[in-house]
Amino acid sequence: MNILITGCNGQLGNEMQVLSKQHPSHRYFFTDVAELDITDAAAVSAFVQGNAIDLIVNCAAYTNVDKAEEDEPTAMKINADAAGVLGSQGVKVIHVSTDYVFSGDEHVPCREIDSAAPRTAYGRTKYEGEKRLLAACPEAVILRTAWLYSSFGNNFVKTMIRLGQEKEQLGVVFDQIGTPTYAADLAWAIFTVIEAPQWHAGIYHFTNEGVCSWYDFTIAIHELAGIKTCAVRPILSEEYQYKTPRPHYSVLDKSKFKKTFGVEIPYWLDGLKRCINKLNN
Repeated sequence: MNILITGCNGQLGNEMQVLSKQHPSHRYFFTDVAELDITDAAAVSAFVQGNAIDLIVNCAAYTNVDKAEEDEPTAMKINADAAGVLGSQGVKVIHVSTDYVFSGDEHVPCREIDSAAPRTAYGRTKYEGEKRLLAACPEAVILRTAWLYSSFGNNFVKTMIRLGQEKEQLGVVFDQIGTPTYAADLAWAIFTVIEAPQWHAGIYHFTNEGVCSWYDFTIAIHELAGIKTCAVRPILSEEYQYKTPRPHYSVLDKSKFKKTFGVEIPYWLDGLKRCINKLNN
């Protein structure tokens, strides 16, 4: 297949480039905004037709939660308008979405059939993107994920390592619960969809297994990174004073993905170990 992968300079896009080397039977076109503006319908159509694209994997997104609140039109353009454009090309699409489509007030893992109730501009634009994509391409696959990190780009893991090396004390929220997800494992999930014997359209949830708080996550990061000089203390969300509300519980139920594709998903701590090993090498 000829596969177009957008957002190739981001965390997930970079991991897709790495993993694509293990799937050499396909021809890949890795693009970011400099190579292809996915909000430009004419440009996308010309690219898809000119390169005989069979499948689009959309890793591009406006992910800055606070900035999205200040500039929702731009976030809507990238997260929603572009999804509609990509879905209108007459080819299969795999699209990455987010736990932020839910309210974050749940006390049990969210399923794909649960009602969306986004509370932020980021969540609203991503949910709108899901709707526009499915309206244009009912056979699309949507993967919702959460707490993504990688050895590439800027993310929580890298920030906590840097702060742990710079500071003697660090306060991290303990009343927000979710699942850290290694972008390399999400890339693996995407290739699982691509290489499946048949196409399974629909919405799926994918994160690593298990749950923890940001505080627990930070403790694990520091232990694995060998940081011993920084004291990490648990704080409440209200002490941090976020500009934009964060979900207190954003655990996703992955049963559908595991059953449909017949796979086991790595535990979050195992993913973190692999990521930090990569950072150290």
